[in-house]
Amino acid sequence: MSEATHTFPSKVDAWLAAVLLASALLVLAAVITGWPRQAAPAHAVLLVAVLALGAGLPLWVLAATGYRVGQDALVIRSGPFRWRIPLKDIHAVEPSRSWLSSPALSLDRLRIRHGRAGQVLVSPKDPRAFVQALRHGNPHIQAEGA
Repeated sequence: MSEATHTFPSKVDAWLAAVLLASALLVLAAVITGWPRQAAPAHAVLLVAVLALGAGLPLWVLAATGYRVGQDALVIRSGPFRWRIPLKDIHAVEPSRSWLSSPALSLDRLRIRHGRAGQVLVSPKDPRAFVQALRHGNPHIQAEGA
């Protein structure tokens, strides 16, 4: 990574962290209670897959959601999901409280408008520094109230 790369963890709302943790625990409990004493290999594989997806995915998203602003791109990571947006394609950043699904663990969000009609919602812990990093790579970005 170059010196111009800045990493921003996602702000995490306590209620959303609780929902993700509770869903992982519920799946774990369901798999444990559904595990037969004499599990057939196919049944065991299915239960392990359910556990990995149902409990692993929410924990992975919770542990690995963040944003990296490099010299030429914004890289968004949320668990196994990745987005790469060239900084030159970003034209506006504005505050949002949208409930739309997004790689953000808080409702204190920024809507990033990019390309012709693209948008993504993010929730960096330090929104001002995040917008400054974006504008460092593209001074033409309009930042409304962010």
